[in-house]
Amino acid sequence: MGWLGAAGDGMGASSWPARPGGVVAAIRGSGRALSLEPCDIGVQRLVGRSVRDLGLADSIRTLSIILVGVGLWIRLGILETPVFRQLLSNDRIEKAPILEVFKKQPKEIILSALLRMAEQAPFYIFTAFIFAYAVGTLHMSRNLILSAVLVAACVSFVSIPLSGHISDRIGRKKMYLIGAATVGWFGFLFFAMVDTAVPWAVFIAIVLSLIPHDMQYGPQAALIAEAFTPRLRYSGSSLGYQLASIIAGGPAPLIATALFARFQTGYAISVYIAFCAAVSLASAAFMPDYTGKDISMEYDD
Repeated sequence: MGWLGAAGDGMGASSWPARPGGVVAAIRGSGRALSLEPCDIGVQRLVGRSVRDLGLADSIRTLSIILVGVGLWIRLGILETPVFRQLLSNDRIEKAPILEVFKKQPKEIILSALLRMAEQAPFYIFTAFIFAYAVGTLHMSRNLILSAVLVAACVSFVSIPLSGHISDRIGRKKMYLIGAATVGWFGFLFFAMVDTAVPWAVFIAIVLSLIPHDMQYGPQAALIAEAFTPRLRYSGSSLGYQLASIIAGGPAPLIATALFARFQTGYAISVYIAFCAAVSLASAAFMPDYTGKDISMEYDD
């Protein structure tokens, strides 16, 4: 899924050699917000028990196969991007693109991974760790948290492409820097509101939590994809995406759990979020910004 997502972002950015690549590339992310999160939350809320206990495992497997088939049918019906077709016509396709991108653009791979620290880590804290924290520690209603995350996902359906659109106007890097800085201080506001254990305050905190994330996720697809020269674009952006999952997204709930167990306060997790934001701010500062520029030509020609 990660490789498909990164390729989708690359296709979105490469479909428009200049503007409005940011909003086009961000549309895939808004689709995830409206499909993955609500589906997962809806199943948990309506079921309340494991699918195995309800005998739904076979039905879900069948549905998964159908969805894969539909996705394959849609993908086969999509033409290759103008940039890729140009590479084909010019016989510029790399035989070993992964090895080549490591040799030609290692800095961009590392920066792409570090860039996502402030996007991925807070996302899993705001949408996954919050269940253990609010329900297990604060003894709040699970349905309340589920509803809040569902509403937050719906808000993301709008805020992700909106952030991509704004990045087309003010620049990918500038929009990303604003988002990373916002999530850095929002982590403290988030746990201040959640720790009140007041239902309306917790609900608002969760609903608002994905907006700073979306301010980064919106321009992120174009910012990362455009950093790589066309013949290495998919491989380079995919490597950056997957490395970020290892260092940011995957361990985030585990780190948050360990921090709370050690310090017994949500503000320790806020400091971790601020640290991730600082890493992303530094990385974004060194990322190239091709907003409004022609990204169809090879950068090293």
